[in-house]
Amino acid sequence: MTSSDSTYRQYAIEEYTIDYEPFYVPVKDEVELFLSAYAQKIPVLLKGPTGCGKTRFVEYMAFKLGRPLGAVTKANKNGEHGRALITVACHEDLTASDLVGRYLLEGDSTRWIDGPLTRAVKVGAVCYLDEIVEARKDTTVLIHPLTDHRRILPIEKLGQIVEARDGFLLVISYNPGYQSALKDLKHSTRQRFMAIEFNYPTRDLETNIIAHEAGVSDAVAADLAKLGEKVRHLKEHGLAEGVSTRLLIYAGRLIHEGIPARRACQVSVVWALTDDGDVQRSIEEVVTSIFE
Repeated sequence: MTSSDSTYRQYAIEEYTIDYEPFYVPVKDEVELFLSAYAQKIPVLLKGPTGCGKTRFVEYMAFKLGRPLGAVTKANKNGEHGRALITVACHEDLTASDLVGRYLLEGDSTRWIDGPLTRAVKVGAVCYLDEIVEARKDTTVLIHPLTDHRRILPIEKLGQIVEARDGFLLVISYNPGYQSALKDLKHSTRQRFMAIEFNYPTRDLETNIIAHEAGVSDAVAADLAKLGEKVRHLKEHGLAEGVSTRLLIYAGRLIHEGIPARRACQVSVVWALTDDGDVQRSIEEVVTSIFE
């Protein structure tokens, strides 16, 4: 490794350092599965509805793996820190250059800037491509050489092939509820990953999560978890997707700030979930039955 390489790697790691353990409560055996996949260098696909904890899980696992994560450069008082985590929120305009890198004008010359995927490959980070199906098909194809025994990233514009450092792991996620003919994961991509399925937690577990994240009493958290369970049953009556744990936490935080419970649920759950008047009224009836 050259001195410039060393400088680059140190900067890249420090850019994603965290000094605290993200709060995450395991639902099944997802922690053990992820650790096993990491040990065997198997790429991981996370499947599940919006707001069920996929991103928090990746952050938690990056911390558990024992290297930098986030935007703080000091370890906590126990000397703990996570593994480097680089997250990309995928969208329909995401190009290969956005992931790999591009030349930028700098005065009268040009300078090459590595993209997030290249940085992760070079420093041995966990690279998380969130909502991968939103990206263009020709963009997702470039990750294929990183997901088999080769573990390489071709950079065509530089005429280089970069081998992934030890510690590199590719993690992708998507929401099966939004699948369509135009937005689906290609079989040639899907079959390069082991898959972990996520869903919303049980009522008791969700109660604990809401209480911790929103700072409300166990009783209020239990009522919000009950609301979540009941609203999710409305999916058969015109609701596109059930209420996420995230939205229930938002409602709890508003309640913690003194907003009346029914109003907090209206703005965080009812109006956030749907614009359909009939469905809104159905959800509001559920809210009223719980928060009288």
